[in-house]
Amino acid sequence: MDLTQANSTPAQPRSAAGLAFLREATRTFRTTGAIAPSSRQLAERLAAPLAPASRLRRPTAVLEVGAGTGPVTRVLAGSVGPADRLDVVEINPRFVDILHGALRTDPAMSAASDRIRIIPESITEMRIDHSYDVIVSCLPFTNFEPDTVKAILDRYLSVLVPGGHLTFFGYLGTHATRSLLSSRKESVRHREVTDLLHEFTRRYASRHSVVWRNLPPARVWHVRAPEHATRAADAA
Repeated sequence: MDLTQANSTPAQPRSAAGLAFLREATRTFRTTGAIAPSSRQLAERLAAPLAPASRLRRPTAVLEVGAGTGPVTRVLAGSVGPADRLDVVEINPRFVDILHGALRTDPAMSAASDRIRIIPESITEMRIDHSYDVIVSCLPFTNFEPDTVKAILDRYLSVLVPGGHLTFFGYLGTHATRSLLSSRKESVRHREVTDLLHEFTRRYASRHSVVWRNLPPARVWHVRAPEHATRAADAA
């Protein structure tokens, strides 16, 4: 797919962005992975590594992957300091249009627009020449193939600074639903991804919590990169 930077199309109001999200969820559910944007409560839980009590004493590099229409981006934008930077990765060109518009008209994002870069590429294919202190992933892992999930998680660890933070989430109850409604092949794929995520969180997660005020409710995982993690500059 040929992804291009958005032009100067006006930002859409929150309600219009919600309708755009629903249209894309219907059209491209495999990559969108939800029926509604993330709630404010989920966004704040994902952005927890940027809370004042957790802040680094130096400029912080933040990466968000799978921004959608920007509900988590808005919270991150309100949390980055004057010397921080926020890279936002989103592959869906319609969502990219909305994000670029929000940089001009959304109060939280426009206030930090000089620190935000929107990247319309795949996280597994884009070139990264520096490390990140915090990664916030909003990708629907359980909709992907196991090899794709492993490639993404490996990429996250490779570009996180040693000891850096990764947060991501998964919806509750997806395995039971898919077991009832999906084909055997789809159920096997989902189980393989679930097992892969379980092993990843067993090795690296420091804690997890459930956000009930989201549609559907979601479990948020907090991961710390191992101290011997490969730096992006070394992996390039």
